[in-house]
Order: sequence, then structure tokens, then C-alpha cells
Amino acid sequence: MTKLAMFGGAPAVTRGTPQSSWPVVTDQDTEAVLGVMRSGRFTAASAGEQEIRSLEREWAERVGTAHCLAVANGTAALTIALAAAGVGRGYEVIVPALSFVGSALAPLHVGATPVFVDVHPSTFNLSPDHLAAAVSGRTAAVLPVHLHGLPADMDEILAFAGQRGLVVVEDVAQAPGVRYRGRITGSLGDLGALSLNVSKNLPTCGEGGLLTTGDPELADRAELLRQFGERLGGRGERPYVSHAPGWNAKINAIQAAFTRSQLTRFDEQRAVRDRNVTRLLARVAELPGFTAPEVPADREHGWHILRFRVRPEAFGLPESRASVLRAVTVRVMRAEGVPVSRYQTRPLSEQPIFADAGAPSRALDVSVTRAVVQDSFVLQRIHLNPGAGDLLERVAEAFSKVWEHRAVVANMADSHTPDRTPA
Repeated sequence: MTKLAMFGGAPAVTRGTPQSSWPVVTDQDTEAVLGVMRSGRFTAASAGEQEIRSLEREWAERVGTAHCLAVANGTAALTIALAAAGVGRGYEVIVPALSFVGSALAPLHVGATPVFVDVHPSTFNLSPDHLAAAVSGRTAAVLPVHLHGLPADMDEILAFAGQRGLVVVEDVAQAPGVRYRGRITGSLGDLGALSLNVSKNLPTCGEGGLLTTGDPELADRAELLRQFGERLGGRGERPYVSHAPGWNAKINAIQAAFTRSQLTRFDEQRAVRDRNVTRLLARVAELPGFTAPEVPADREHGWHILRFRVRPEAFGLPESRASVLRAVTVRVMRAEGVPVSRYQTRPLSEQPIFADAGAPSRALDVSVTRAVVQDSFVLQRIHLNPGAGDLLERVAEAFSKVWEHRAVVANMADSHTPDRTPA
């Protein structure tokens, strides 16, 4: 039996193992950025600027929507989408209880109230079963999040929203270009909001976002809200005429050029990533102590984040020790050289902004979300690089070592008290 690294054994991921950074920056990306620097055209207001407009056109064509607007970041895209759809003060927006806080802040930014609903225990996405209980006379929109790269149950969500006249705004931050029943995320709802943050599967060199829609009226209102209520149009001089109380939420041409360059390798990288991750998950799925992500047959997965749940009963522990077992497993895995972490440590409804600061919100029972954040940990970024195949084989070895030493791990978990257990 191999020895755990935390007790003197060799770590599964050694210093000599190639570490995979993200994003992969090539000479092509650098040249794209330098091209903007040489042109002197840095913003959408620059006469003759083409990088931003080209990115918008290329992404709209890829997604299958008539319109795409590039904006400053993913949260700005969500906020503008809600505002363009007429969601504002006095309205409610249904949001999954498990997501990045930006999904819940966007409704606040337009004066609406987020209503938190529980998620499915294996997809981690908003559960359509909870929608009916969340609706009130003030409900205006549903904001499903394609969490970790897996599309939500959009047909069920769209049918529910359509029966009640609700707007559907997709949070596509973690699932760009992913197919759901033959269609691509960002084209499923009334509007889609994508993040181009440097950590995302389709990155820019910092922050950025894309807003997609097939509705010309929504696109027109979103364009006004992006920059001071102005219509730029791309022709002639800037008019300096405001038609709506818009924000300053523009992307710049350097960011657009970088993303356009990344987009040329997007499909190839996705295919390799899918093969690498699928091999890892197949090995983890063989270990009874862990629940690995699964993909329904009717959709793809973008694999932005990999979430694993621990199974206390397989370690001979009661369910009440789930959070402690997760914490001990994280310690053991990190000692093995695997940079596992937690993505969200509480339901959104329990974030201080809602629980303590008094921001308007409403929450249903979110017990599934609470259980998921207590008993799961994640792998982020290192698997995004298409060269991470060998590294992920070592990660699989680390999982195997934990299971091989399950009696030791269980004893550690059983002896810890929750307040002494590392997060």
C-alpha cells in the first residue's frame, strides 16, 4: 500500500509534473493585442474600430442569435439584460441558490429582488420543480445559471416561464458554446449573458462580457444601456445624445482582439479538454467514496469547474460527518499536490449581503444547496489547458490514494470537531 503524502509518502502530483496554466497565451494572441495598440482604436467609439464589432458578429453567428453586444464583464451583461427586459424596482427575479454572487447582485443592481430556489443534487443547476413555489405576483424573470459548464433544464424552465409571461435570462458565464438539445447556450432564453473573465473557458486578458439575444427590441435597449443611453451605430461622429439612463459598460478593443484570437482555438481546446476530463471522471466514478459529475444524454458539458461530492457512508461515517469528511479530504488531496478548493461556501441566500446587510431577497428551502456546499470540493482551472491530460492522470491517482486509505481518512474525520476542521 502506498503511503499518503501527508504522512511522508510521495505525493501523487510531484514538482516534476507539468502544471497547466490558463489561459494559454500564444504569439497569435500577443500579435492581436499589438495590432490594436498600433491602430490607436481602443473603444467602440473609435472611428473605424473593428475588433469589438467583429467579436460581436462572430459570437452571434456561433451561438445562433441575431444580436450580440460586447460589454465590460459578465455581471454587467446580466444587469443590462435584466434592465433591457424591463425588470426593475418592485419586481422579483428567480435565481438558483448555488452560483457566484454576481447572479444575485444583477437583480439588485436594477432594483429587483432575488428569490432563491434550490438546485438539483447532481447537476447543481436550478431545479424546475421549485419554480412554482417561488412565483409571486411580482415575479418578472427567471435567471438560470449553467453552473460549472452544464446547461440547466432549459426546456422545462422555458415552458414554465412562457406560461406565466416571465423573461428568461441565461447566465452563460461558465458554459460558452455548449449544446443543449441541439441548441447553444446563450440562444435558449430571451437573453444570454456570458463572462469573458480571464479564468473562463473563453477568456479575455482581464474582464469582459457578451450579451446575446434574438430580439431586435431587446438588443436595441441593451445597446442604449451599455453606453450612457447613446446609439453609436459605428458610423460618423459620436452623437453625444442619450436616450436612456445607461451605464458605461463598454469592453475595449484590446480585450476583444484577445478573445477573437482565443476563439480560433476554442473548439479544438474544448474537444481535448472533454477527452481529458472524461478520463479523469471515469476513474473517480469507480471509487465508491466520491460522486463525480455526470452529464445527461441530451446535453454537453463545458467542464469549467469539476465538483466532487464525498459519500460518508462509503467511508463508514454517518451523514452528519459529511462536511468534516470533505474538509479532511481536501487536506489530504492538497498534500498529494492537487489544488482542490471550494467554489461557494454557502447558499447565496446566506451571503452577508442578504443575510446580514438587509438587501431585499426571498428564499425558499435551499437544503440541497446547503448539503452540496458542505460535502463537496472542486477542481478549477488546471484542467482547462488542453495539455493537462498527464496531470489529470496524477489527480486520479490522488483520488485513488484517498480511497485506498479510507480507514485513515475516516478516522481523521471522526476525530475532528467541526470548528477545528479546516475549510
